[in-house]
Amino acid sequence: MSDPAPAPNDTAETDATLLLRIAAADQAALGELYDRYHRSLFATAVRILRDATEAEDIVHDVFVTVWHKAVDFDVTRGNAFSWVVTLLRNRAIDRVRSRRRRGELLAQAAIEDLPVGSEGTDVAENAVWQEQAGGVRRAVAQLPEEQREALSLAFFGGLTQNEISTRLNTPLGTVKARIRRGLLRLRTLVTIPS
Repeated sequence: MSDPAPAPNDTAETDATLLLRIAAADQAALGELYDRYHRSLFATAVRILRDATEAEDIVHDVFVTVWHKAVDFDVTRGNAFSWVVTLLRNRAIDRVRSRRRRGELLAQAAIEDLPVGSEGTDVAENAVWQEQAGGVRRAVAQLPEEQREALSLAFFGGLTQNEISTRLNTPLGTVKARIRRGLLRLRTLVTIPS
C-alpha cells in the first residue's frame, strides 16, 4: 500500500518552512521550492503573458525576489504558494501593462522625430531613411518590454551589460540573455533592403 498524499496543511507547513530556510540564506531550500512550483508558475505566467520566453524571465525574476524577500513572508497572512503566485501574477500583469503602454507610446511617436541625414541629403534618401526607421520602430515595439529596455540602455544609453545589470537590479546573465534574445528577434523582424 502506498503512502497517502500529504495533506494540504502539510504542504503549507513545508512551504512555510522552506521560506524560513530561504530567509536564512539556505540555497538548497530555494532549490526545493523551485522544484515544487516552477512548472505551475511557468504555466500561470504563460497564460497571462502568452509568451514562453517572457514567462521564463518572470519565473526567474520571481525566484530572485523570493530569495531576497523571503524574510518578509508572514505565515499568518496566507500560505507560501499563494504568496509566490501573487508575486508572479503582479509581475506578469505589470509586464503586460508596461508592454501595452510602451506599444502605445511607440505608436504615437512620429517617424519625423527620428534624425534624418544632413541638410544636403536629397528627398529620396530621406524617404528611404524614414521608411527604414519606421520598420525598426515597429520591430522594436514587438519585443518584450525587458528586451526593449535592455537594448535601449545598451545601444542608446551606452551602458555596459554590467551597468545595465546594476541599474535594473537584474542578474547579469538575465541581462545578457535579454539583449541576445532581443537582437535575434529583431533580426527576424527587420528587413532593410540593400
